Amino acid sequence: MHSPEIPTPRGPAGVDVTEPAGEPAAMLVLGHGAGGGVDAPDLTRIRSAAVAAGLRVVLVTQPYRVAGRRSPPPAGHLDEAWTAVVREIADPDLPLVLGGRSSGARVACRTAAGLGAAAVLALAFPLHPPGRPERSRAAELPERLPTLVVNGDRDPFGVPEPVGQVEVIVRPGAKHDLRKDLAATAEQVIAWLGRHGWTDAGRNARSR
Repeated sequence: MHSPEIPTPRGPAGVDVTEPAGEPAAMLVLGHGAGGGVDAPDLTRIRSAAVAAGLRVVLVTQPYRVAGRRSPPPAGHLDEAWTAVVREIADPDLPLVLGGRSSGARVACRTAAGLGAAAVLALAFPLHPPGRPERSRAAELPERLPTLVVNGDRDPFGVPEPVGQVEVIVRPGAKHDLRKDLAATAEQVIAWLGRHGWTDAGRNARSR
């Protein structure tokens, strides 16, 4: 694992890169939630599972968190910093899967098409502010890209409906932090990645 900083128009972003044992089958880039960091339990569990499955995993810390601030800047600033990082680290020889949790999932959804991503992984996608279902963010989900949304059925931010190429997994008993039964959640994420050929097992199956 190595953790450089990458300059962006919004200040330096943190980048934690973890390589698999062999040649990677794909690259998974994950961003954190608004007030949290890349040490969130769901992000670290998905990273471990994905690396074991043969992916290069990159955890991105937004510049405001690197600077020690907890309150996020406007969405456009988040997207701008994320875009600069992804363009710097993307490998043209690897399928690119963008994702994150909560606010990080929204950033990945908004920028995926413009960055040439193969797919999006949205953990705890915040469909609407708590108690405000009329303020839906469903339009941010990239219907034309393979997208996996993983939300808990007790998430106060709501659960989006599947549409287009957007698949939705609802984790029973889980809240917005997705802490409940993270092992099962990780298994479902890896299975989805494998179906698309973005794990060692999935890549080998497609080459037969």
